[in-house]
Amino acid sequence: MARHKVDICGISTSSLTVLSNEEMEKLFKEYQNGHIEAKEKLVSGNLKLVLSILKKYNNRIDNMDDLFQIGCIGLIKAIDNFDLKHGVKFSTYAVPMILGEVKRYLRDNNSVRIARSIKDTAYRIAKEKERLAALLGKEPPIRMLCENLGLTEYELFLAENSLKESISMSEPIYNDGGDVIYLADQLEDKTNSLYSLEERLSVKDALNKLKAKERYIIQSRYLYGKTQMELSEELGISQAQISRLEKSGLDNIKRMIL
Repeated sequence: MARHKVDICGISTSSLTVLSNEEMEKLFKEYQNGHIEAKEKLVSGNLKLVLSILKKYNNRIDNMDDLFQIGCIGLIKAIDNFDLKHGVKFSTYAVPMILGEVKRYLRDNNSVRIARSIKDTAYRIAKEKERLAALLGKEPPIRMLCENLGLTEYELFLAENSLKESISMSEPIYNDGGDVIYLADQLEDKTNSLYSLEERLSVKDALNKLKAKERYIIQSRYLYGKTQMELSEELGISQAQISRLEKSGLDNIKRMIL
């Protein structure tokens, strides 16, 4: 099996071409000058990016082909709106847009079917929660549930949310004969929130899967603000080694959450 190969929607990422930065820049210039063929090449040359993002949903969603189409819509929107003047890699610009399309579809489309294994896990959680509540006389802590069931907090969060029915934001929740109050009117505006609970749990889960030294360096650098020089003296290794371990840890986290 090829390294980092992802099989999804009948497509293997190992068989897809990946465009170099020079090729990407050349194609964007051609597309922005009206060459539609360049857009087609940009789409096909970035399908691996879409599939890599979708791999975390594999085995959790039944209709992966539909999700792939939604991811491609996000990719096309990113291509249409990308400007070389941004001074960033296209992937940096495109990933949030593709993820946004996918998450919007999962949130708003009632036809999405959650994988049976996730629902089975949710029922196991409910049964264990009921057992522990009777034993403890109170709601069991999340950590205890995770330990008893062999789950991460992220897996528990996903499974429990799979049983929740979605309702329309246009659902009326109060009407006294005057103006109707809709659900959307009562929702907190979280547009300024950088990361959702799902994203934070995903990062936490990925961090826990790192090698011990990589995890310690990432936590020390980004949670406690230590410098690479401080860590070099503390761990008795060179600053170059600290830098390599930090980069390796960050790359591993990216692979696990995208």
